[in-house]
Amino acid sequence: MNKLCHWEIPSTDLAKSTKFYAALFGWKMQSWSGDYAMFDVEEGIGGGIAKVEKMPEPCIDVYISVEDIPAALKKAETLGARVERPKTEIGGGMGFYAYLRDPCGCRIGIWSKA
Repeated sequence: MNKLCHWEIPSTDLAKSTKFYAALFGWKMQSWSGDYAMFDVEEGIGGGIAKVEKMPEPCIDVYISVEDIPAALKKAETLGARVERPKTEIGGGMGFYAYLRDPCGCRIGIWSKA
């Protein structure tokens, strides 16, 4: 079975995006060029942030696991993001999700069991 091994976040401002995601999720960033940065996550699949001229729509839909959705959304807002959808129950015991738009406008989902 194939498994996700890498994913990319588009960004119109690479420096702003790497700073945002490092601060929000604690990811370790490594610059590969002026147009690309790689990130590692402690327990999960890392990926890259690619410089784009215009944010594609829709952006990728990825979900990052967090302990506390409201706290993560509040922190994201202090880092320049905006909440697109607040904590919402998925149903069927599948937990909760929310969407935020990072400082460059890319939509990111966050998920928690509770």
